[in-house]
Amino acid sequence: MNILFVLTSHDTLGNTGKKTGFWVEEFANPYYTLLDKGAHITIATPKGGAAPIDPSSDSPDAATEATKRFDTDAAAKERIANTKVLADMNPDDFDGVFYPGGHGPLWDLATDKTSIALIEKFNSQEKPMAFVCHAPAALKKVKDAHGNPFVKGKKVTGFTNTEEAAVQLTDVVPFLVENMLSENGGIYSKKEDWTAYAIQDGNLITGQNPASSELVAEKLLESLS
Repeated sequence: MNILFVLTSHDTLGNTGKKTGFWVEEFANPYYTLLDKGAHITIATPKGGAAPIDPSSDSPDAATEATKRFDTDAAAKERIANTKVLADMNPDDFDGVFYPGGHGPLWDLATDKTSIALIEKFNSQEKPMAFVCHAPAALKKVKDAHGNPFVKGKKVTGFTNTEEAAVQLTDVVPFLVENMLSENGGIYSKKEDWTAYAIQDGNLITGQNPASSELVAEKLLESLS
């Protein structure tokens, strides 16, 4: 099975002067969950080259077994440092797609025309698509075959408003994932803050937060098999 991982290229946290990017756990856990089952994984970003890692996700208090494995995995780090250009990717070459979160996607993947077209193509091919934490931001402008918001009428989850408030970035981010999904007609649900929660509706899989990355990866794996 061939899986495309789409990561953000955006590394600036609004006007705070701080850095952002993708969240390591949300990449590492699904990456190894799929890799260990024999998946062939391609990693792409809008700009290609090095995908920025959110510094907050690379701290000891955010460490998990998967991030510790990534820290010592020279091959995986090399792939993150040399991602493919998203525009060069052909959905026909892949069986499914996975989007890790981190705050970066709120700025680039939410409006990236290549990413939007890619998701719409994967959907038309009825292939599984998974998004965790802030990654559902990439669904903001995606349409279904009838021109409606893709998430309209679908069961979805994503980083909650209260989780965003807890990390004190409510006034920094361009939009709140929970609000966007609801405003686009998604049937949004959530669990307690920081609790693992993932939901699937057809070929769409979404997870609430970093703790949900493994659940999302498992649902993607089930869909692929």
